[in-house]
Amino acid sequence: MHSIEYLQEKIRQAIENETFTGKPDELYQPIRYILSIGGKRMRPLLTLLACDLFGGDIEEAIYPAIALELFHNFTLIHDDIMDKAPLRRGKETVSKKWNENIAILSGDTILALAYDHLININKNILTDVIKVFNKTAMEVCEGQQFDMNFETQPDVSISDYLNMIRLKTAVLFGTSLKIGAIIAETNAENLEHIYLFGVNMGIAFQLMDDYLDVFGDAKKFGKKTGGDIITNKKTYLYLKAFETADDNTCQKLSMLFNNPGIDNRSKVTAIKKIFLELGIDKATEKEMNKYYELAMLSLDSINEEESRKEILRSFAKKLIKRDH
Repeated sequence: MHSIEYLQEKIRQAIENETFTGKPDELYQPIRYILSIGGKRMRPLLTLLACDLFGGDIEEAIYPAIALELFHNFTLIHDDIMDKAPLRRGKETVSKKWNENIAILSGDTILALAYDHLININKNILTDVIKVFNKTAMEVCEGQQFDMNFETQPDVSISDYLNMIRLKTAVLFGTSLKIGAIIAETNAENLEHIYLFGVNMGIAFQLMDDYLDVFGDAKKFGKKTGGDIITNKKTYLYLKAFETADDNTCQKLSMLFNNPGIDNRSKVTAIKKIFLELGIDKATEKEMNKYYELAMLSLDSINEEESRKEILRSFAKKLIKRDH
């Protein structure tokens, strides 16, 4: 088994060796820009880790791994357009730095480039990989639409939210692993287990993100906390609070979330205090741990030596047990 550091370096080199050039340059410059500002690059790493786990040749998985990173960045470019977001990874978004029209076209181009990289695999498995990739691409779009619907939908349930983050975030974790496993030509049972490991890990990851947005240390988390509260985002914490609170507290929460006159700092402080009084911090951690344990059960079910699975177990633990 290769180390995570070795695989991350392979990914870095592979992306840096790509030129992503063409005419007109306004189309390709944003692609180079968004890839240059980094990110965790977890999805290509998961592809290589899964391929390595099942004894595959990671060199055969490099191009599909890059394809998944390109697809992920395609979703980020388009999400930022829809959210009118000014920043991504601490830098200006493509739509802010250029404009929305360029962002749309660059996003479309990076998706085409993802397919161009994806087809660089053994032709015997190409159809299977494209079917998995396409299914996930549609699910991610479904998740994004649900997320936008929730902005104006008054009756969002916790199960609705969990399904949304499964589609928008978690299935791409599962597919990144599954494609690596397909390349390694493992059996159908292992493919299902590695996929479910990724999906449940992805849900736990997003729940931890929700938690850290409210209760995290901004310096360790890497961004200012309270953003979800300020934008009235219907996260797990938001929904659990309304589910748990009595009528009076629900009224207080509604007033805080829907009062445009309150300043952001006061709003975050007041809502965070109510969350703590209701035990929403503990409830969120409990839910996150539930999906983390489901991920571990799927990993346990994979028919490989435990020593080979340890690198994924360690990766998942570090991902989920991030500093508060």
